Amino acid sequence: MAKLAKEQVVQELTEKMKHNNGVIVTQYQGMTVVELSELRSKLRAHKCEYTIVKNTLGAIALKNAGLESFAQFFEGPTAIAIENGDPVASAKVIIDFTKEHAKLKIKAGLLGARVLTAADVKALAALPSREVLIAQILGTLQAPIANFANVLQGTIRKFVYVLDAVQKQQAQKA
Repeated sequence: MAKLAKEQVVQELTEKMKHNNGVIVTQYQGMTVVELSELRSKLRAHKCEYTIVKNTLGAIALKNAGLESFAQFFEGPTAIAIENGDPVASAKVIIDFTKEHAKLKIKAGLLGARVLTAADVKALAALPSREVLIAQILGTLQAPIANFANVLQGTIRKFVYVLDAVQKQQAQKA
């Protein structure tokens, strides 16, 4: 690879590292091209890019991005998943893929500036998706209002029952 091409790769990787929602570092040794393509297509649906990275270029890009401590995970055959969408959804895809393909190993992750271990990435994948969490919060916020409206309707409902009973009583007398 020519020096100019390497500099361009480092520059692009630095920008991606600076402007992402998360990064997952994996070891892909022993996987076929078909398996890697399958993983890429699954991740692409979640706005995640899966790229094989040369360790030295990755380390330089991380240093440029101010994430030197994360460079320790760039050893051996390394590929990274750069998440631009929901980090939980991308982590779920990778965790599910590792269950089907034992050759894919998770080394570490990066969420913002926080370094995640492989266990942390698995815990992240266990979280509900962003949409589910928003729905849960909205349901929690809506519950008191719905209960209050039900209490107010209870008074009106009882009044209607009393009127109905009075009407039936008047009908029996007549």
